[in-house]
Amino acid sequence: MTSPVLALRRAIIDIAAADAELRALMGGSLRLYDEPPRAAEPVYALFGDVAAADWSTDADRGHEQNLSILVWSERGGARAALVVAERFAAILDDAPLAPEGHRLINLRVTELACERDKDSGLTRVTLRLRAVTEVA
Repeated sequence: MTSPVLALRRAIIDIAAADAELRALMGGSLRLYDEPPRAAEPVYALFGDVAAADWSTDADRGHEQNLSILVWSERGGARAALVVAERFAAILDDAPLAPEGHRLINLRVTELACERDKDSGLTRVTLRLRAVTEVA
């Protein structure tokens, strides 16, 4: 069985990579990573924290995931990060994803928060999502 967390991440990458507007906002390609690449220049996004909890019923095994995508922008560049995060929100909220080995019951954007990182001065926008999946 494929991990529900990894399956959902793969499905998010697939739908995001297919979105021409998002790719354009990120400089021509999808820049969504598990960890920041060495010497990466903003704007880029990272998968943030995730928590997967049992959401099984009598009939089906399932998981509820609370996950985040972090969008980083250059100093003084809150607008660029916000625009990218809002595009992620538009394509992911209630998206018809097909995570391998799982059925997506729903996917919702639950929060968008913007703050400046005190150490680097870079802007970080956190997009929080909630997903419910069942084992296929």
